[in-house]
Amino acid sequence: MSAKDYTVPALQKGLKILEMFDSQCRTLSQVEMAQRLEVSSSSLYRIVQTLTAMGYLNKIGTNTYTLGSQVVSRGFSYLGSREIVEVAAPLITELRDNTSLSSHIGIRDGVEVLYVFRALALQRVSVNVPVGTRFPLHTTAMGRALLMGMSPADLQSLFQGQRLDGYPKPAPKTMPELLTLCEKEHSQGWNMHYSDYSTALAVPLRNFTGQVIAAINISGPDPVMSSPGDQEILLSQLKLTAKKIMRRLGGV
Repeated sequence: MSAKDYTVPALQKGLKILEMFDSQCRTLSQVEMAQRLEVSSSSLYRIVQTLTAMGYLNKIGTNTYTLGSQVVSRGFSYLGSREIVEVAAPLITELRDNTSLSSHIGIRDGVEVLYVFRALALQRVSVNVPVGTRFPLHTTAMGRALLMGMSPADLQSLFQGQRLDGYPKPAPKTMPELLTLCEKEHSQGWNMHYSDYSTALAVPLRNFTGQVIAAINISGPDPVMSSPGDQEILLSQLKLTAKKIMRRLGGV
C-alpha cells in the first residue's frame, strides 16, 4: 500500500485553501478557491464551513473569506517565541542601549502576557522581569498592547468568567473600565502603565494582515519616565523599533 493510500483528501483541500492566502492575496471567495483547486464550489462547502467554525477562516462578506485568527495564534504559538525573538532581539537590545531602559518582548497566552525576551538595563536601578514571567493581560502596558485591535465583543468573550479586581491600581477592575481603557489605548496606538514605582510604555507588533502577534515595551523607574518630554522621545524610539521589527517579519 502506497503512502498516497493513507492521505485524507478533505484535509488536503483544507490545507491547500489556507496556503492560498499570502501578502498578495488576502481575500478569496469560495468560487475562487474551487477554481484554484479545480473542483466544484459545492464540494468545498463543508470544508470552508469547518475552517470558518474553527477560526481558521474569517467570513467578511457573501462567500468571501480572509485568514482567521487561529492561523496566526496557532502558528505563532510555535514560531512566535522563536522567530520573533530571533528577529527582534538585536533591535530590542539596541533599544535598551539607546534608552538605558529595560526592554521586553511579550506574547499573549490566553488571558496572560508571557515574557519571551528581556534586554536588561545596565544601570543599577532597573526593571527586571525574567523571561517566562506571566502577568494578567489587563494589569500591564505590554499585556494591554496585545489586546489592541480586539473588538469589545472579543474582549468580553476573552475575559468571560475572569476576575479583573484584586490587582493594584491603575489596572482596570471592571469590564466597563477595561473596555474604556482599551478603546483609548487602541485609538492612540500605544499605552502606559504605572506599577511599583516604575513606568512602562508599550506598543503592539502586527503581522501582514494587521493582526497583533506580539508586543514590546520599555520600562524604568518613575523619575526617569515621568517627564512628558522624555516620554515623547522614548515613545518615538519604541515605535521606531516596532516598525523595524515588523518590517523584518514581513508585517505592516
